[in-house]
Amino acid sequence: MNPDTTAMILVGYQNDYFAQDGVLRGVVEDSASVDSVLANTVAFITAMADSGMTLIATPIVLTADYRAMANPVGILNTMKESGAFKEGSVGAETIPEILAFGDRIQYVTGKVGFNAFANTALADVLRDKGITDVLVAGQVTSLCIDSTGRAAYERGYDVTIVADCTSSRTATEHDFFCDVVFPLYGRAKTTTEVLGELMEPAT
Repeated sequence: MNPDTTAMILVGYQNDYFAQDGVLRGVVEDSASVDSVLANTVAFITAMADSGMTLIATPIVLTADYRAMANPVGILNTMKESGAFKEGSVGAETIPEILAFGDRIQYVTGKVGFNAFANTALADVLRDKGITDVLVAGQVTSLCIDSTGRAAYERGYDVTIVADCTSSRTATEHDFFCDVVFPLYGRAKTTTEVLGELMEPAT
């Protein structure tokens, strides 16, 4: 992978998922894994901050009436009932650890569901930057990460899910997606493995 043609898509790095009092933090049974995901992500971004890699955050922000969720089920219903990611709320704000990178991270707004490409300009941004490889990180492995990864593949990108920068409702679910689902359209690699590829000298 070449950092200049690689983009990392950061999904859901918001207080409602990652803050200690986030209303959706409990979606992941092992809360320690949430902290690990954030720490790994920050370390990865720090390592690539001076490179030509494109870093894009795609927060989900919902109107107070949740009109984008006419018939929510599963976690979408949980979001609505708990008031998660409500426009103007602290929970919808990007977690401070990611905000600390300032304008090194580009924000693409409009996400209201699982797929970061739907209802956003993400596809245009990637095309305009000449991206060929897409890395996906964030919450939740089996939902937004999978949906966004599939959408990237369908648009012709080489897709890598950064496995230790995402977590799921259970460790078993996370491992199943990394071992069985993601290889169907891409691959799952750790931050160490991905950094090793990105930092390989050009041949």
